[in-house]
Amino acid sequence: MTAPVIVGVLAPAGPEAAPDAVPLVLGPSLGTTTSVWDRARTELGSRHPVFAWDLPGHGVSPAATHPFTMSELAEAMLRAVDAAGIDRFAFAGISLGGVVGLQLALDHPDRVAALTLVCSLPRIGTPEGWRQRASDVRTKGTPSLVTGSASRWFTAEFLEREPDATARILHRLLDIDDESYALCVEALGATDLRERLAELRIPLNLVVGDQDPVIPVAEAQAIVAAAPQGSLHVVPGTSHLAAVERPDLVAALITTESSTP
Repeated sequence: MTAPVIVGVLAPAGPEAAPDAVPLVLGPSLGTTTSVWDRARTELGSRHPVFAWDLPGHGVSPAATHPFTMSELAEAMLRAVDAAGIDRFAFAGISLGGVVGLQLALDHPDRVAALTLVCSLPRIGTPEGWRQRASDVRTKGTPSLVTGSASRWFTAEFLEREPDATARILHRLLDIDDESYALCVEALGATDLRERLAELRIPLNLVVGDQDPVIPVAEAQAIVAAAPQGSLHVVPGTSHLAAVERPDLVAALITTESSTP
């Protein structure tokens, strides 16, 4: 295994932030960049310093060439946070980004003050499904994912109502490194953190879309019930990228959960 490299950018908090506002670290979903948070960033940044980062081979993070584990991905993210001068922080991550945050909260509980998983769970999908996805990407490239991602990421109503916004996010797939995407997929497929939930020292806060085919509400309910402390917020009329479809509501839920000093 070779540790990946993650790059992120820290933005200062807005004028509404409290002097002791905890920094908020934002993790992206597989196949997206920090821009997936753009619609929610104004609200989030008004109350917190915000550090947003990209997955390997996505956005500004360099491509990965060797396999890595979820723990190594979390450590790479922590190195980026350290380089930004951030000590203790709140975390919110979408899908794969959420799993990275959960891994980090388990491995370094002293660093994470609050944890919100957006359309994410301790285990997502099946190993077999992710192996097939990795194989498909290596054969056909990330452009082959655009159509399928559109149907998973957004509701049909949102695709019709905001074609420009959805196109901008989907077109990011064209620029993502194929091998890096496949390696991220393989790390995700090998990860199941359900048995470690009892180790969590902070509440596990889940935000899910009621029409998300990737993260069923029933599975989210079971995870919250299994966690020592947890809460579930179901965002109506949204699919897998609920932070894009309902940025106002998702941002409000993250801000509420991330107010721990």
